[in-house]
Amino acid sequence: MSKKQKQQTVIVPYDENESKKEQVELMFNRIATRYDLLNDILSFGIENHWKKTLVRLIKPFKPKTILDIATGTGDLLILMSKKLAPDRIVGIDISAQMLEIAKQKVRKKLGDLAEKIELYRQDGENLQCQDEAFDLVTCAFGVRNFENLESGLKQIYRVTKTGGIAAILEFSKVKNKLFSRVYTFYFEKILPYLGGLIAKDFRAYKYLPESVKYFPEGQDFIDLVESLGFKSIRTKILTFGIATIYIFKKIQ
Repeated sequence: MSKKQKQQTVIVPYDENESKKEQVELMFNRIATRYDLLNDILSFGIENHWKKTLVRLIKPFKPKTILDIATGTGDLLILMSKKLAPDRIVGIDISAQMLEIAKQKVRKKLGDLAEKIELYRQDGENLQCQDEAFDLVTCAFGVRNFENLESGLKQIYRVTKTGGIAAILEFSKVKNKLFSRVYTFYFEKILPYLGGLIAKDFRAYKYLPESVKYFPEGQDFIDLVESLGFKSIRTKILTFGIATIYIFKKIQ
């Protein structure tokens, strides 16, 4: 399958006749209350390790203003608040239900630091932020859900300061052939069944491996982001390629 085909294939959670954006919002509203539990169970806790690795890699840049797109229930936002000590940190998400859980977690886990956290319901492809407002823009497992990937990446570019950093954590393709066979069976067969059983939404967890399959990961993704004015400065493959951290610098 060519890069062009991957970019043109739009995978949606539910109905091909409705917009992906509306379906993604509905999906996350439906699974919000079980989202954290399922993440821990289905990833065997490794997703938290990936987010800690992301924060470790961006810490040397010492960002003072941070935007976290598709913040979900706020785990990465909370981690960055603790480890990076920014002056301002904003989290946005398209799902109102996910944000409600994030607000509860922020108050519970951050105490006085919660005053620096701003949470808003926003569409990542239509950010209500000023140009060049943030030293760092992060997005963990969110760009894959954009209805129009390039439009979402252009928004990230717009709100990142010149010289600032964009850090993206996203699923990718397993590189080890032996592990790939085992993981593919788990990811495409077992995970959707368990996720659907617990969340009571089988289609949501079938969408996950389907969306990863058609995402332009690796060099294809780097080329796309660099075409918008970023420069790739670090790529870290995680756990045999299950996920990848991409770090870009806005150079113009």
